[in-house]
Amino acid sequence: MKIDVYTHIFPQKYFDRMLEVMPEHKDIGKRVRGVPMLYDIDERFRVMDEFGEDYVQILSITAPPLELIGDPKVSPELARLANDEMARLVNQYPDRFVGFTASLPLNNMDATVDEIHRAIKELGANGVQMFTNFNGKALDTPELLPVFELMNEYDLPIWVHPIRPATMADYVGEEKSKYEIWWTLGWPYETSVMMARLVFGGYFDKFENLKIITHHMGGMIPYFEGRVGPGWDQLGVRTSDEDLSVILKQLKKRPLDYFKMFYADTAVFGSASATRCGLDFFGEENVLFASDSPFDPEKGRRYIHDTIQVIDQLDITAEVREKIYSGNAKRLLKLKV
Repeated sequence: MKIDVYTHIFPQKYFDRMLEVMPEHKDIGKRVRGVPMLYDIDERFRVMDEFGEDYVQILSITAPPLELIGDPKVSPELARLANDEMARLVNQYPDRFVGFTASLPLNNMDATVDEIHRAIKELGANGVQMFTNFNGKALDTPELLPVFELMNEYDLPIWVHPIRPATMADYVGEEKSKYEIWWTLGWPYETSVMMARLVFGGYFDKFENLKIITHHMGGMIPYFEGRVGPGWDQLGVRTSDEDLSVILKQLKKRPLDYFKMFYADTAVFGSASATRCGLDFFGEENVLFASDSPFDPEKGRRYIHDTIQVIDQLDITAEVREKIYSGNAKRLLKLKV
C-alpha cells in the first residue's frame, strides 16, 4: 500500500463558500479552476487509477489558511464545512481516501478547541493542519498553546504547511518578492524557522507526545545539518545583547536531536538527492510518502509518479521502503487499513 499523506483538495461546497467570503481573491478561483483534480472527484479518481488500487490518499484543504479567509465569526463555519466534506469523502470512498487532516479556525481559539474535539471524536480526523505562521505570528505564540496541548493529549500529528505571501519582499525597500522567490525559497525557509522556534521554545520537552509532519522534507533543515548541529551547539556566541547560552542549558537535548524528532514527507517534487538527504537526516521511522498532488505541471499526476519513482529507486531494503510508503503513516495516524 502507498499512503499519500499530503494531497490537497477543495471540496465544492467549501470552495463555493470560500469564494463568497472572499470574492476579491479572484486569483485563487482562477488557479483552482485550472487544477480540476482539486474539486472534480472523477478527475481525481482518473489520476489515482494510474497508480493502482494500493495507492490511497490522506486529504487536506489547501491554502489559504482559514484565518486569512474569514473573521473569527466566519472561520468556524468554514472549518466545519471543510471537515464535514472531507469526512464525507473518506466515509463514501474508503478504498480511495483513508483519512484526513482537520482544518482549524485559529483566529477563534474557543471554536478551534471545539473543532479539534469534534473533528477527531465525531468525524474521525487523523490530526490537524496548521501553517508555518498564524497571521504573521510564530507558532510558539502563547495563544496557540491549546492546539499543542490538545494534540499532545490525543497523540495525533499536526501537519504543518508552509505559507509566505508574494507581498513579503526579498529586500528592504522593495514592494514584493520577485520571480516567485517567496514560494521557491521562501516556503522552505518558513518551514525551517517554524521548526527552530518550536525546538528552542522547548515544545518537545513540554509535550512528550508532540508529533509534527513537516511538508517538503523539513524545508532546509536536512541540508543544513552542520549549521543546525555543531552550529547551534554554540548558541549565543554570535550574540552580544543577550545571553542565549541559557537556552541550551534549559533544553534536555542537543538542538540537533530535537530537529530529528520532526516527521517529514517526501513531497520534494521528484528530487532524488533531496529525498536521500532527508531520509538520512530524519531516519526511516520519521519519513512518510507524500506527493503534494495536484500542484504539478500535469495537474495531479506528475508529482505522484516522480515521487514513487524516486522511492522505488532508493538504495534501501524492502522493509524500509514499506515504512515510508505506509508503515509509518499507519502507526503515526493510527490508521486501521
